[in-house]
Amino acid sequence: MALDRIHLRKLLKILFLAPNKRRSAILSDIREEIARDAGILSSGGDFYAPFWADARNHAFGIRDLHNSIDMRIASNDRRRNLYPSLRDGFLLWWNDRRRWTNEPFHPGHSLKAHFSFPGLAAIVKIDSVLSVRDGLGTEHAVYPYFSPEPILTEEAARLGLWLLSRALPSVPSNEVHILDVIRGHAFAIDRPPLRGDEEEIFRYRYAQLLEERAFLLEQYS
Repeated sequence: MALDRIHLRKLLKILFLAPNKRRSAILSDIREEIARDAGILSSGGDFYAPFWADARNHAFGIRDLHNSIDMRIASNDRRRNLYPSLRDGFLLWWNDRRRWTNEPFHPGHSLKAHFSFPGLAAIVKIDSVLSVRDGLGTEHAVYPYFSPEPILTEEAARLGLWLLSRALPSVPSNEVHILDVIRGHAFAIDRPPLRGDEEEIFRYRYAQLLEERAFLLEQYS
């Protein structure tokens, strides 16, 4: 996926990688784009999508997440290392750290967006939002961050929350959350509170990333 048209979770991951790992991620993105332009399709699909579908089903009482993950691993051993960590982190948040108590929970509105980043020729994609309507009719929106590394820091979370609040104007900002799934840690607008400089910082970091990619693409060619 080109860095100028990218999912928010992947963008946050790459932006906060150590310099050597960020360079490797950019080069991987360049190779994928070259292969795609040559008509070579990537294989394997979205590694995280089946897990997140199971987590949604667990949240709405459709299936138990332990059983679902056992079945996923049995069908594809490549999931053995990471899926249990995702499961345990999600359940830590859902069972012990989630603040919503007004059951029963039902699916909320489907939430997707393509956000044109201000000042940059770039689109940030938003999807896979867990939208939950509680027993009082309040809808909560949870955006997942799946990566084992880097850990989703408070700064990264603030940038992500700023963008989500702009990209999803129909959702009250106090009901927007980013969940670092593996660590079971959710961030909200007031935890940590936004400082007002998120757009500026995000644009600066993103512009640097795009410049680095342009430089590496020139070298790669």
